[in-house]
Amino acid sequence: MASMDDVIELPEDFSGQVRLFPLPELVVFPHAMQPLHIFEPRYCEMLEDALASDRLIAMATLTGGVQSLHIQQPTIHATVCIGKIVSHVETEDGRHNILLIGAKRASVRRELLTNRSFRIADVDVASDFHPPGDMTEYFALKREVLEAFSAIIPVSATVQQNLHELMAGQMGLGPITDIISFTLPLSTEAKLLLLAESDVCERARLLTRMLRERFIEKHGDAGDKPGSQAGITESEKTQLAQWAAQLGGDGNQGFPPPFSLN
Repeated sequence: MASMDDVIELPEDFSGQVRLFPLPELVVFPHAMQPLHIFEPRYCEMLEDALASDRLIAMATLTGGVQSLHIQQPTIHATVCIGKIVSHVETEDGRHNILLIGAKRASVRRELLTNRSFRIADVDVASDFHPPGDMTEYFALKREVLEAFSAIIPVSATVQQNLHELMAGQMGLGPITDIISFTLPLSTEAKLLLLAESDVCERARLLTRMLRERFIEKHGDAGDKPGSQAGITESEKTQLAQWAAQLGGDGNQGFPPPFSLN
């Protein structure tokens, strides 16, 4: 079975051209898995083309939100995530369910004029990097982002154990920040800022700041302790439980989400 690193690598002959799948209020990140239901004829054609070649689709975010769906060629944000199809099932009525895993962040250089029904663009791929040298700050940032994350999720032995294992484990700071950024219901604008940042240390700082601001926003800064759920609505408690499930606090999903190649 192929490893995650193998699956999210782009083909050696990748041309820099991607099929665009623009959706409102959705930001996909590398290392994160996104199920998609495809039924519009133009996107069924896009899927057929992808399955016949490199299995790549770039998820793009519409700048105008849901309101821009009726526009023929709605504007998209320049930052996109190239994803790879790892699972595909066609339904009896000709629709398609796919599972896409984010592979690389990229920025759109220009869209191309083609005779296809779906949009195609030239992109610049941005690989993760961190400044060379002393790794002390790198590991400190890893600890800080996980501690900030643990402060806003429900306390449970399983969740805390999973966080401890992540802290001591081999998963890099880049994948950790991407999976947390994808999992949490941050604003679309916040997620796009995180997706656009390929420096993993800068991304970790930005995410940690967002998480801490969110904790203060929910709990205030007068004596509340990490993990406290005082003052949170029932809807937010349900949301927090879903985050905990991603971490293994409920069920067996684990964190990161299971990597499927079926």
